[in-house]
Amino acid sequence: MDKFSKTKNFFQKISKINKIKQAITLMSLKEFLVFLILSIVMTVSAIFILWNINQKFMVEIPSFGGLLTEGVIGSPRFVNPILSISDVDESLTALIYSGLMRKTVNGNMVENLAESYNVSKDGLVYTFKLKSNIYFHDKKPITADDVVFTINKAKDSILKSPKRINWEGITATKIDDSTVQFNLKQPYSSFLENTTLGILPSHVWKNIPPDQFSFSKFNIEAIGSGPYKIDSIKSGPSGPEQYSLLSFNEFILGKPFIKKLIIKFYGNEKDLLSALETNKVDQISEVTPNNAETLKSKGYVIKTAVLPRIFGLFFNQNQAPIFTDKNIIKALNNAIDRDKIVEKVLKGYGQSIYSPVPAGIIKNEDSKNKFSPENIDIAKKILSDDGWKMGENGILEKKTINNKKKSAIRKLSFSISTSDTPELKEAAEIIKEDLAKIGIAVEVKTFELGSLNQNVIRQRKYDALLFGQVITYDSDLYAFWHSSQIKDPGLNIAIYTNTKVDKILEKALSAKDGKSELEDYIELEKEITKDQPAVFIYSPEFIYISDKTIGGQEMGRIDTQSDRFLDIYKWFIETDKIWKIFYNK
Repeated sequence: MDKFSKTKNFFQKISKINKIKQAITLMSLKEFLVFLILSIVMTVSAIFILWNINQKFMVEIPSFGGLLTEGVIGSPRFVNPILSISDVDESLTALIYSGLMRKTVNGNMVENLAESYNVSKDGLVYTFKLKSNIYFHDKKPITADDVVFTINKAKDSILKSPKRINWEGITATKIDDSTVQFNLKQPYSSFLENTTLGILPSHVWKNIPPDQFSFSKFNIEAIGSGPYKIDSIKSGPSGPEQYSLLSFNEFILGKPFIKKLIIKFYGNEKDLLSALETNKVDQISEVTPNNAETLKSKGYVIKTAVLPRIFGLFFNQNQAPIFTDKNIIKALNNAIDRDKIVEKVLKGYGQSIYSPVPAGIIKNEDSKNKFSPENIDIAKKILSDDGWKMGENGILEKKTINNKKKSAIRKLSFSISTSDTPELKEAAEIIKEDLAKIGIAVEVKTFELGSLNQNVIRQRKYDALLFGQVITYDSDLYAFWHSSQIKDPGLNIAIYTNTKVDKILEKALSAKDGKSELEDYIELEKEITKDQPAVFIYSPEFIYISDKTIGGQEMGRIDTQSDRFLDIYKWFIETDKIWKIFYNK
């Protein structure tokens, strides 16, 4: 286009603008107002339409940044994967350290520091290949030497590691800088869970003598390779009061979205609740159901997950021979209102159970079993058919013949021993009331937890024990039900002996795949339910409370308190919006 044409077009545009101006000046006031309103409406409509189109094709995604503060009860002592015992230690260890494998929120195992692994056909040899470019928080590379060092320290008898039992009889060998081989004496179905153990940096720990290991400053100033690294520690007269953690950009499963995480330590639940309600912390756990309900009514976000805890009445036939009579246990099983205990004691934060195996291991039908008034009638009939008759004092009686062929009147009564914690005391009283309805007299004996463990459980001095089994690993079922665990320090508190169950447990323990192990536990459940060495009552829920909504935070399978942090690198507070076509989920 030549200069003349451009000049001509320019003046034509000016002419059009002038004509519009001229038309506006010729309008009456009423015409101008109508024109102005229509122009505004058209403009706003156009903007609104464009905004809707934009929103339709936009998606919200997690963004890096933000601060999250959590309050916990207790103070750290061993932020060390082979020495940690307390919930506080375990929680910080989960944030700061990484293992070869990592458990997911649904209970599956995924590679963490490991790139891959393979298992020999006989299930005795596991070979792990490490990922490349994996680093500790101090930027030192992670090698097979660190893995072997960690396992050998866990096995060291001088250190008395609580993880030692998981590694007895297992040899860790370095094949090359990125390959580690584990040799087992026998197949072990839960071995992969062992490899979630956090890996220690050998360059930090190797020169510390075993007798000084537990006194090292690195038990507090921990260096790992987990999603968060220590930025600073605030200490008081009695130890650490606060940990400030920063996201570790080189975390091998992905840089955590939340940039800063602060963990504050409190001495008791009262102080913890106060911290939440005065906005000193954003979220907490370890609260009673009563307090959870109060916070829920105030608008706090409550998240829960059923814990693998089996609370029930475990019978000691050696001390109370009445429990050799299965009819009595059948009556107890019918008469105890589990639903009432869950609602009244746990405020609904739990579930009624009828199985020795947690729901996270096998799928059971507990939800279909509901207590009704008919249960009381069924229980009464069972006992009546068994020869028990109501005495004048409302307690069932039965005429028996002793060894000297002399008759005696036997009353149906026993004692329940339990902890003096409010939850168990209240549950025991409800059980006592329920059993009184069918003519069974119960004496509730409560003990301080230390005394209960030392003088009652270890000595096996109880008729019935109202207590909980903590089943962190599938293999824990062996400790609770195998006949070899009847005597202290074994955990078979039901004093239960069944050679078939022993074989099932031994087979499950050495299973090479999850499918056969699952079949074993289904068979185990049927066998124990048939023998009735206990009445299983409830499983409590893990309760997580927050005053804000945290994106990506899922409550899946929670075995321990620290499992709440399994997917913390996926949590997010801040978000961005991008066009859908650019979003790869």
